[in-house]
Amino acid sequence: MTSADVIELRGLRVVSYCGALPEEQVRAQPFEFDVDVWTDLARAGGSDRLDDTVDYGALCGTIAATALGARVALMEHLAQLVADAVLATEAVDAVAVTVRKLRPPVPQDLATAGVRIHRANHS
Repeated sequence: MTSADVIELRGLRVVSYCGALPEEQVRAQPFEFDVDVWTDLARAGGSDRLDDTVDYGALCGTIAATALGARVALMEHLAQLVADAVLATEAVDAVAVTVRKLRPPVPQDLATAGVRIHRANHS
């Protein structure tokens, strides 16, 4: 069962390589991540101890390291890599990952392009 409790991470910016165009594979560009992590927060709510929750600082490090180590064509794949890394964290029931390309390579005036996925831990 997935917990109703959520840790929210908003606006984590990482420079990475992701894009279907050849120049996007050789020129890093900025991406923004929003991540929701479903986990039971009741124990931490009562104890006030970091050891009783999922450390959002550690999550940010995991997300950034995953994105920095990627060189992929699709944001869908980048989002999946981040979701897999977060789901490997102990006590995480599910995750939603939004990835936004902050400078999408289109001729129109487009602020961002992105994807959002939701994955559950079935282990």
